[in-house]
Amino acid sequence: MLSTRGSEQLNDRAKTLRNRARLESNGNLLFWYRELYRDQFKDLPRPKALSILEIGSGTSPLKRFHSNVVTSDVLELDYLDLVFDCHEIDKLVRIEDKSLDVITLTNVLHHLKSPIDFLNAAAAKLKPGGKVIATEPYFSVLSSFIFKYLHHEPVAFRIAEPELGEVEGPLASANIALPWLIFRRRRDWLERLNENYDVYTLSVRPFSMLSYMMTGGISRKLPIPGLLYRAMFPIDLALSRYFPSLCASFFTLIMTRR
Repeated sequence: MLSTRGSEQLNDRAKTLRNRARLESNGNLLFWYRELYRDQFKDLPRPKALSILEIGSGTSPLKRFHSNVVTSDVLELDYLDLVFDCHEIDKLVRIEDKSLDVITLTNVLHHLKSPIDFLNAAAAKLKPGGKVIATEPYFSVLSSFIFKYLHHEPVAFRIAEPELGEVEGPLASANIALPWLIFRRRRDWLERLNENYDVYTLSVRPFSMLSYMMTGGISRKLPIPGLLYRAMFPIDLALSRYFPSLCASFFTLIMTRR
């Protein structure tokens, strides 16, 4: 008989494979991710020549666009390069210390038990000057309503420490407000990273307004013609940049290893 943890792993694995198939069949959602990755790496010279590790690659389509990326996840999935608990990345011998140019995560930090502990451990694998690039939910007037009342993942702003209280599995456990609090609201939490990263040069860039939601996301596929969606995307992106506190839904943060 499977243990509760083993059952959770099987459920999360099945859900991840289902979500990956849905994403691959959603042309507008793939376009959204393509534009996100372009934005994430736009300031890096020749990203296809860099040593890049992605954390939380279970559903991610990043390798479709950057074949040099090393994929990883905590779930056992046969298309991944590495399977490990990212909180113990500093102990991973398959990646040499000070060997990575970039560690990237998209909508992953808010699923981690302790994002700050992970980021400090990950610093061991980055070259001096290496980057952490992560995209997470941005809480504007518009997106706060969506994330609090229309989205299925928990939102908790009143927390005593920058970590998840309970962990039930890599997909079920979440607080989508956690990265927002660390990088936008709680300077004392952010400074816990300052020994390994230059937090005073932290870059935070809003990304998109409603364009992710208009794809239907992972759970559904909305019947918006691709040409129309692509034509509207630059307007959506511009609005998120000009009026972030009003309507931005995601942000990309970039931190530099000391």
